[in-house]
Amino acid sequence: MSTNLAPAAPASTRWKCVVAYDGTSFSGWQSQTDRNAVQDHLERRLAELFQNEVRLHGSGRTDAGVHARGQVFHVDAAWRHGPERLLAALRGGLPPSIQVQMAEGVDESFHARFSATGKIYHYTLQHGGWADPFSHSYAWSIPRALDVRAMRAAAAALVGRHDFRAFSAFGGEERESTVRTLARLDLIEDGPRLRIEAEAEGFLYKMVRSLVGALVYAGQGKLTLARIAELLAARERTAEVETAPPQGLCLMKVHYPAPWNR
Repeated sequence: MSTNLAPAAPASTRWKCVVAYDGTSFSGWQSQTDRNAVQDHLERRLAELFQNEVRLHGSGRTDAGVHARGQVFHVDAAWRHGPERLLAALRGGLPPSIQVQMAEGVDESFHARFSATGKIYHYTLQHGGWADPFSHSYAWSIPRALDVRAMRAAAAALVGRHDFRAFSAFGGEERESTVRTLARLDLIEDGPRLRIEAEAEGFLYKMVRSLVGALVYAGQGKLTLARIAELLAARERTAEVETAPPQGLCLMKVHYPAPWNR
């Protein structure tokens, strides 16, 4: 006597994914009421694949207009096939400006946000002129040339462990410490292009764009090393620190402990 048994449902797996996106046309990373955030597009596609509503968890938020090459998220879902099939299915059903580049199963102790140990951001400036039509969505154009030597001196003063309240969009609510360790703030010249590379254990809201704004003011002679030290000590945001526009910023990589740091 034979019995027909339904195939066992696949067990739920925690999937770690790395996604790249051009943020120009999206409402940032985090889900928004207009349903046009990167997270919204990803969750719609994942719901189609998993035949169930899902909620993904990202390593952190990026604002509207900000880009990413190495944003990380995780999602818990049952999938009968391997990671290669999941990756192919995700790549085939998303807007072309969003591309999932890696998917792997991880243990449930992994969390895209809380397991992260550091991040690297790049910010691109075009100084002494204007970015061309094919790159203006990825750079901040500064019409006059900047004093890069003064900017490097300012960057050196900002590296280290400081209270960066004055260099963030912190609203004053006592929800988290504003002390961070900025491991490096490097300036890489490529003709009129200037790339600022920032690496830290973590960043406050709009911290990288605020650091870039401060460096630009230093390069324009508007902000001295002494005043930067005073701003750090005062822990108060002022108009002397400009928030750089979003389009020049790109999240490059999120660091995790082994074995998740791939």
